[in-house]
Amino acid sequence: MASIDSETSEQLKLKGNECTKAGKFEEAILHYTHALKLDPTNYSLYSNRSYAFLKIQQHYLALQDAEETIKRAPTWAKGYFRKAEVQYACYLFAESLLSYSHALQLQPGDNLLLQAVNKAAKSDEHEIKVDARAPWLGALIGIVIGILIVIADSVFTNKPSLKNPVLIVLMMLAISMLGYVIARGVRLYIKNQRTCLLQPPPDLLADMTEEKENVSNTERNNTRYSKAQARQRYKKGKL
Repeated sequence: MASIDSETSEQLKLKGNECTKAGKFEEAILHYTHALKLDPTNYSLYSNRSYAFLKIQQHYLALQDAEETIKRAPTWAKGYFRKAEVQYACYLFAESLLSYSHALQLQPGDNLLLQAVNKAAKSDEHEIKVDARAPWLGALIGIVIGILIVIADSVFTNKPSLKNPVLIVLMMLAISMLGYVIARGVRLYIKNQRTCLLQPPPDLLADMTEEKENVSNTERNNTRYSKAQARQRYKKGKL
């Protein structure tokens, strides 16, 4: 019986692989999920499903399957590779670099892993530079805007209001600092949005079930209340 289940699981895995090659990732996920119900210890199924989830941008589910692969096969490099691929897709370059490096330690000399490590390292380095430069670029834009305001005030108005050099400098510094803060805030917002890519999707089925239970409870309470009212009316009528 066990051999039949194992064979059926393998057949479903092959079907999933064929769907993956054809770009039918949703169908592949169904096959892998069915196969896992028959053989939940097969870590390669989690790895394959992680890849399929990643292709349809279900990052949270892809990461869950990658981590399950690592849990069941901690010495298999592909589990860490899958995790790194998800992290890289979510622009978490530093984290992906660590995962790629771990995979490379388990499988030294692998060209694909070497390329992935170099790619993640370059992306992480670029990200650090952007984080460092963005606020100062915002400050520079603020200075340019300040200069344009001063020029516009002197050229397009009959009585320029910005005559005091100290006032002009203070205004330009204020706009420059505002640009710095805005640029820094934008970078923080972008990073936060990237982190949100790994948040679990809303469980619509659970929400619907909870809503139905609430409606049922309300209906039961209303029914009890109606019966209680009927008894009270009956007693009053009898009296």
